Amino acid sequence: MSEKLLEIKKVSKIFQIGGMLSKKKLVAVDDVSIAIDAGKPVILSVVGESGCGKSTLCKMILRLHEPDQGDIVLSGRSYKDRKGYDPFQFRLDVQPIFQNPYETFSMRKTVDTYLFNTALRLKIAKNNKEAEELVDDTLKSVGMSLEVVKGKYPAQFSGGELQRVSIARALITRPKLIVADEPVAAIDASMKMNIVNLFKELKDKYNVSFIYVTHDLSTAYYISDYIATLYRGCLIEYGEAKEIMDDPAHPYTELLMNAVPRVGEKWNQEYVMPDTEDKEYAITYCKFAPRCAYATEECRKARPEMKALAGGRKVLCFHPLNGK
Repeated sequence: MSEKLLEIKKVSKIFQIGGMLSKKKLVAVDDVSIAIDAGKPVILSVVGESGCGKSTLCKMILRLHEPDQGDIVLSGRSYKDRKGYDPFQFRLDVQPIFQNPYETFSMRKTVDTYLFNTALRLKIAKNNKEAEELVDDTLKSVGMSLEVVKGKYPAQFSGGELQRVSIARALITRPKLIVADEPVAAIDASMKMNIVNLFKELKDKYNVSFIYVTHDLSTAYYISDYIATLYRGCLIEYGEAKEIMDDPAHPYTELLMNAVPRVGEKWNQEYVMPDTEDKEYAITYCKFAPRCAYATEECRKARPEMKALAGGRKVLCFHPLNGK
């Protein structure tokens, strides 16, 4: 059995909605299990429509939310192990990249000061000289430099430029895992592919794995080694990116993939299913059955088990489309 960098084990997150006195609950992430092997860096894209649980899953990986059920294990250490938890080491190993780069930095502090502080406070650099070399080297890896950013405030950069600096900030700790939540959603379309290409280059240069959260399936197709599709909080399909995109096994994945232009075309709109309602999250049978063209009576009576397909693929469906 190969060593795991990250294991998400039957994780669920439940929110109370409708106020303090309400008994209404929303299962935002529902019994999700995913793993990333250690050793070889990969880009795992988590895809799905708005509200499917992508960001909530990310926040649990980043320890911003605590799972209500299940566990997350990083490099063999359980998140439930409170006594063994080292927040300092965690900040070195796992770094976030947020959707809006302007929210990453203080508007009252120059960008280079922020980067220097990151290097020194986390003791990655021993002194100012080492910090300067580290910051400059990391900025150059994302197409910037210390000379370019020195003395400038976040508002003096375009969205694409500042997202590059944000990526450099995440790389300063030389992390094992970067969680990028919709990192190109707030960037001009002309700059998106530049940022996406960066992830592919940096993955191997820094030996870092990425969890890349996106609704933009065309970039997911281009960037990913693996794809995990979420629907109403459930992981409904997982596998190698090309196989998932070219030969989907779940009807919902098929629906999404049919909306994605391939190379040379643009697709910048989020695909949203009609009539998104809280009640669909509470369904105890197949959550996609009310919308599925292939649903049978079995699908409307019980929730399917995750099926293992050829090549390490998984699908949450009674009747996988490819049957492999």
